Amino acid sequence: MPDRLMLLDSASLYFRAFYGVPDTVKAPDGTPVNAVRGFLDIIAKLVTTYKPTRLVACWDDDWRPQWRVDLIPSYKAHRVAEIVAGGHDVEEVPDPLEAQVPMIRATLDALRIPIVGAADYEADDVIGTLATTATVPVDIVTGDRDLFQLVNDERDVRVVYTARGMSNLDVITADVVTKKYGVRPDQYADFATLRGDSSDGLPGVSGVGEKTAASLLSQHDDLAGIVAAAKAGEGMSAGVRSKILAALPYLDVAPRVVEVARDLDLTVNGDELAALDAAATQAARELAERWALGGSMDRVLTAIGAESV
Repeated sequence: MPDRLMLLDSASLYFRAFYGVPDTVKAPDGTPVNAVRGFLDIIAKLVTTYKPTRLVACWDDDWRPQWRVDLIPSYKAHRVAEIVAGGHDVEEVPDPLEAQVPMIRATLDALRIPIVGAADYEADDVIGTLATTATVPVDIVTGDRDLFQLVNDERDVRVVYTARGMSNLDVITADVVTKKYGVRPDQYADFATLRGDSSDGLPGVSGVGEKTAASLLSQHDDLAGIVAAAKAGEGMSAGVRSKILAALPYLDVAPRVVEVARDLDLTVNGDELAALDAAATQAARELAERWALGGSMDRVLTAIGAESV
């Protein structure tokens, strides 16, 4: 089987699992385990369907890095539950899900799936770095379309997009991005900067929607070309030019917020998706019994080819 690396946008997936599995699913002590079971089922489906040989759970060590907030104060502001001076702001997460995050990490450890994060960076940045530096084909699993900027047909980097649910996964290639948005993947970050994204608190350029953004990128190739044309008063209507010029302070900083990092210093200990030995399989089953993970753990163990015990 040829090598293929799968990168999980972990928070995107465990939020989906939490809302996709009834919260009546609980451990013997009454602790909800719906997100844990749903997350395991997602991994089992992904491994069975796409046959990765390597797997990494990419983690938000900082879901709202201060350096991004310093550039655009509205960045993810609507998702802040508590502002922590000098520390990481607390994200608004349902209590039953927050209690399950350590359990999800424990199950990943039991399955020997590495968890990789980076101080002051989001999982998107970890994904960006691992996808860029990989020497094998890459599948990025996420519900976040911002990661479309990483799609690269020449290097066989694609996105397995979960927005329509795990039963309707979309494989995003360069052709898909171009047909849907009218831009190349390498233009997608500039496209998102112009359009804005309310889910991330990015205002975009007032009065510039997807069609106008795509048209501008088609004519001027990138954001720098668009800004240069606006300053020169060439290649765009007076109305669009005035909107670009009015947004110059935003356009000066937004690309650094929207573009994912690709050069982090990361350590990945063992990303090979290897079958667990009998002892590790037994430990995983004991964990499953303690938390009533049942068939979800069984399906993952089967998917990765764990030894029977």
